Amino acid sequence: MAAYDALPPDARRWVMQAALPWSARSVARLWGRALRDAKGDRAAAMARLAAAERRLLERDAPRVWGDGYLQAKG
Repeated sequence: MAAYDALPPDARRWVMQAALPWSARSVARLWGRALRDAKGDRAAAMARLAAAERRLLERDAPRVWGDGYLQAKG
């Protein structure tokens, strides 16, 4: 819980609504990289976190739920 509490507020808000069970360590690493790549733009960093999660869901959905799951939901 201490690792989660140490996350920046924006990263904590994002992980609270995330579809996947992210570890605080993974979020901290991803947030730091996203914020650096976005040159401090927090909104752009949040979008990068969302994109990373979307990529993981797109990668894993066929294996977990079968082909076409995300297309049927979209």
